[in-house]
Amino acid sequence: MLFDTHAHLDDARFDEDRESVIAGLKDAGVSLVVNIGADMESSAASVALSKKYDFIYAAVGVHPDETGALTEADMETLAAYTKEDKVVAIGEIGLDYHNMGAEKEVQKTWFRRQLLLAKELSLPYIVHDRDAHADVLEIIKESGYYNGVMHCYSGSAEMVREVVGLGMMISFAGPVTFKNAAKTKDAALAVPLDHLMVETDCPYLSPEPHRGKRNDSSRVRFVAEEIARIKGISLEELAKITKENGKRFFRISE
Repeated sequence: MLFDTHAHLDDARFDEDRESVIAGLKDAGVSLVVNIGADMESSAASVALSKKYDFIYAAVGVHPDETGALTEADMETLAAYTKEDKVVAIGEIGLDYHNMGAEKEVQKTWFRRQLLLAKELSLPYIVHDRDAHADVLEIIKESGYYNGVMHCYSGSAEMVREVVGLGMMISFAGPVTFKNAAKTKDAALAVPLDHLMVETDCPYLSPEPHRGKRNDSSRVRFVAEEIARIKGISLEELAKITKENGKRFFRISE
């Protein structure tokens, strides 16, 4: 049974069939999901999903693209959400210099603030890092708090060693299955098994052979199969290891 550690099942692309998609996950071999907040609205939706489904947990936080209108009152709201039993992390937070939905300094300010929130609450955090590797690592090191995961990892194998050296986790999504993703495959090979997790980031980044289509949590299997191939182990072993890693990281006991 697999653990999709990063999903957005609250996304509008699931509005017409969300219940049936979720109902089919256990039959597809997925026994746990963490649904991730990307703004204040989706953070609230993630909490609601976690209350509705026994195997779905929630993270609350604001993606760098959505930080332009954030306030301290929003931080208080996020903190209040974490009092719910199944809210297990702060995220996704970080920097995105590709989309630039907010100015760099605004992104940095709210990445620091949400890292501090995670630290104050002793919760793990989920990092979005796109084209911002150096600044992301600088701010994490500045915080001195390393209970995080680099989600949908896109860095190098060399950066893997630095991230793991801090004690952080690394998670891979659909791009590791793409034929032209040699850098990401090399990075997956470099991650020690005890620091590894898998995800879909659905509805985005559907893996091969479904690239370009709407993704969902059932397709975490294709990510796991490719990493198992890269690591030279069975899918069953990879699934067991990454599920236990995810449960330990998010402090989930089934």
